This record gives sequence, C-alpha cells and structure tokens, in this order.
Amino acid sequence: MKRVTIFSDGGCSGNPGPGGWAAVLRYGEKFKEISGGEPATTNNRMELRAALEALNALREPCEVEFYTDSEYLREGISKWVAGWKARNWRTAAKAPVKNDDLWRALDNATKRHRITWRWVKAHAGTRDNERCDVLAAHQMAQIRKQYSREQLKTLLNQFKTTTNQPAGVNLPPPSPSDPVQKISTGQPSNGNLVLC
Repeated sequence: MKRVTIFSDGGCSGNPGPGGWAAVLRYGEKFKEISGGEPATTNNRMELRAALEALNALREPCEVEFYTDSEYLREGISKWVAGWKARNWRTAAKAPVKNDDLWRALDNATKRHRITWRWVKAHAGTRDNERCDVLAAHQMAQIRKQYSREQLKTLLNQFKTTTNQPAGVNLPPPSPSDPVQKISTGQPSNGNLVLC
C-alpha cells in the first residue's frame, strides 16, 4: 500500500453559519490541496466533511497517517462510531447521533484504507494544518462574497429547521492567481495527480 499523509481542517463563522473545509494530501514529493464550503453549516460538519473529501480523493487503498486538530473527529471515528453503529446510530443516551449522514459516509470511506488518526494542536505552526486553516477561511470569505446577508440569513434559518443537513454548495478551489495559493510550498496539483 502507498503511504499518504493527510491534514484536514474545517471551520465555521458563527457556528452555525458559513463554513469552510480543506485538506492537504501528500504522497512522497507530490501533494494536492482540496477545499470547499457551505453557506449554512457547523464547525463539526466542516471537520467531518474535510476528512471525508480527503479520503474520497484517494484513488486506491492507502496507508494513511491522518492529522486533525478536531478531537470530535478523531475520537468519533476511532472510538465512538463502533458503538453508534451497534446502537443503530444512537448515542449511549439513545439520542440520534448528530451529523450521522457525514459519520456514515466517513465510516464507509475509511473501510478501504489503513488509517492512523493523529491529533495536532491548532494554530501551533504545523505547516499543513496552517495551510488547511487558510484554505478553509478562504472558502468562508468566498461564501460571504457570493451570498448577500439576507441570503445567508435565509439559508441559516433553513439549516436550523432541518436535521443538520447541509444547505450547501461546493465552491471551486482558489485560482492559481489567488494570493492564497502562493502561501503553499512546492507546486499544488493540477487535479490530475494520482495520489493513490
């Protein structure tokens, strides 16, 4: 199996509010950055979405060292999900698991890989974690430009009245001319990079 390192991060302005997610995937000297966002979501949903999108970007089974600054993500996928599944996606208190749509998808995405989940401290200078933070923040800024305040308010109200399902959109990644891209070391992939 090929060895891949992934860093992911998600964030939300308002929680709930506009959110962004990002991941940096590395295989040898090659790397790929992915990111997206939703106009009405939560921080936890963006953390889960970042991990899900990163694993789905791998084209074959890999040995993955996965870094996240989210204890919710790391503890959930490595400890809690087995119990939730055994209880038909209910918590120990018999309540429905929040964000179960993303937890189910993430659980499914992990099956074909051997993953070691690691926690990394946020905002501590770890290159790829910091890069994910920048990319996720960029997505949130793009959402604020794309939607009016009234549209965001309407989407947020819709989100709050549903069962935490996204009222989302996938934004394109920053363009090569965007100053956000220039922070990266090396060359980002052109989308054709086969990481695994």
